[in-house]
Amino acid sequence: MARLILFNKPMGVLSQFTDKGSEGTERETLSAYIKVPGVYPAGRLDRDSEGLLLLTDDGRLHARIAEPRHKVRKTYLVQVEGEVGDEALAALRKGVMLKDGMTRPAEAEAIDPPALWPRDPPVRFRKSVPDSWLSLTISEGRNRQVRRMTAAVGLPTLRLVRWRVGDWTLDGLAPGEWREVTV
Repeated sequence: MARLILFNKPMGVLSQFTDKGSEGTERETLSAYIKVPGVYPAGRLDRDSEGLLLLTDDGRLHARIAEPRHKVRKTYLVQVEGEVGDEALAALRKGVMLKDGMTRPAEAEAIDPPALWPRDPPVRFRKSVPDSWLSLTISEGRNRQVRRMTAAVGLPTLRLVRWRVGDWTLDGLAPGEWREVTV
């Protein structure tokens, strides 16, 4: 039977079990949190992003989750610099032009600040620059796509939390915690 692990990846943790970086210092990896042999991340989550990362030991399940042709929907809670307006939301819903081409249309809506754990380190607060939150659901997985999409509509990302992948969510998982679920 396939194993599937839902992990709430903290900010600063690499989405891999070893660090072969060239920075000279070893960065924190999944091995500090998950001691389950034979599981691997199905997809990636940038080091400076937080939230749901799925790990599995099943190749077919991995492909179904990670390969773009399957169009698995992923929902992100995004804190942005600036006020989310109707024009930006309309652009995100239509699709935005990035350097590597047009994105698929996204589901985008302005939301109230979600009840999340404090980020470490905290997002820098500036009195003169407002920030706001949006929920963004995409079915692609380009490199740093959400950050590039919000920047393209004039809303640089300050904090990015992946909340949902397909039918799986972060509900009940604190940063650094994981649970195994039945597939």
